[in-house]
Amino acid sequence: QVQLVESGGGSVQAGGSLILSCAASGYTYSSYCMGWFRQAPGKEREEVATREYDATTSYAHSVKGRFTISKDVAKNTLYLQMNSLKPEDTAMYFCVRFRGDCNTDVPYWGQGTQVTVSS
Repeated sequence: QVQLVESGGGSVQAGGSLILSCAASGYTYSSYCMGWFRQAPGKEREEVATREYDATTSYAHSVKGRFTISKDVAKNTLYLQMNSLKPEDTAMYFCVRFRGDCNTDVPYWGQGTQVTVSS
């Protein structure tokens, strides 16, 4: 079965950087969209960034220019490099795998990793 295991969250001051990792296992084909979502207390879940199987990327307006999504295909590991972090980036971050391309639904979620940015 599909498993997604995130790591790399933590606490950082505003302006700092963090990199999240997501080790994916349980499937052999790479033709899936993967991405990162986040959810802050009392707020709706937000799609942060996605990476299509052809390496096309997409970002939420709120993180564009600060966050970079990438993937090590050989290791089947997804990354989210987060720079110039702001207090409003504080949230639980989830690695996801879409059912197919980025226009399909998201049946697979990791357990989440907390990111806390202090001012």
